[in-house]
Amino acid sequence: MTAPLLCADIGNSHTTLGLVVDGDVSHHWRVKTDDGRTADEWGVLLRALLAGADVTDESTLRGVSVCSSVPAVLHEWREMMTGFFPSVPHVVVEAGVKTGVPVLMDNPREVGSDRIVNALAAAHLYDGPSIVVDLGTATTFDVVSPRGEYVGGAISPGIEISLEALGRRGAQLRKVELLRPRSVIAKNTIEALQSGVLYGFASQVDGMVARMTAALGLDPGEVNVIATGGLAGIVLDECATITDHQPWLTLFGLELVFTRNT
Repeated sequence: MTAPLLCADIGNSHTTLGLVVDGDVSHHWRVKTDDGRTADEWGVLLRALLAGADVTDESTLRGVSVCSSVPAVLHEWREMMTGFFPSVPHVVVEAGVKTGVPVLMDNPREVGSDRIVNALAAAHLYDGPSIVVDLGTATTFDVVSPRGEYVGGAISPGIEISLEALGRRGAQLRKVELLRPRSVIAKNTIEALQSGVLYGFASQVDGMVARMTAALGLDPGEVNVIATGGLAGIVLDECATITDHQPWLTLFGLELVFTRNT
């Protein structure tokens, strides 16, 4: 049996972890990204999570593959991997690491490593052009050509950021559970917030996908539109343009990167 690969997508708000074998995620966890957490604390946390998945010996891991948008946390992860998993090969997605994804940007180094990893996974899984919609701390839209090139994209504030900003600036507004309201035309403040978030962000996704599809000179239906990210499930059912939901797209991409570099 192939040993699992520990993949970690370190985002601004949350870190998504998973054990991956040939694209299949057997165990997964989502923990808070705390830039004050030390390497030792990360190591203790990881060992506890892995023990719950019956991975009690580092020799049973194939390796560790990491991408991060938080430099301070990545620094602690480097120390943690050296101290807690010294015999396990690891790959950090950064400049110099082979991804096989040409980045057609003015400054390729500006593109977040998670976005490149998502593009790699999309190119591997789908034929033709793709748009990856990643709904996390930010909502990102990334365009992948039929040749697997990262063409470009867009970034907008995410659902949680928008709600937090609204709560801080709106004296009579509060945090609400993100459920579908009875109607898009709400009859109370709680449902008005739910309607604005749910249908507003779904409309943003559909609108951006339509504009990007037109910019590519293609018709609707000619582009794969893949939703991923921790908040994708909130608006997924309200989006008309999403063709597939891949919650572990980044973890799968991290496995591809690891294979190409070891």
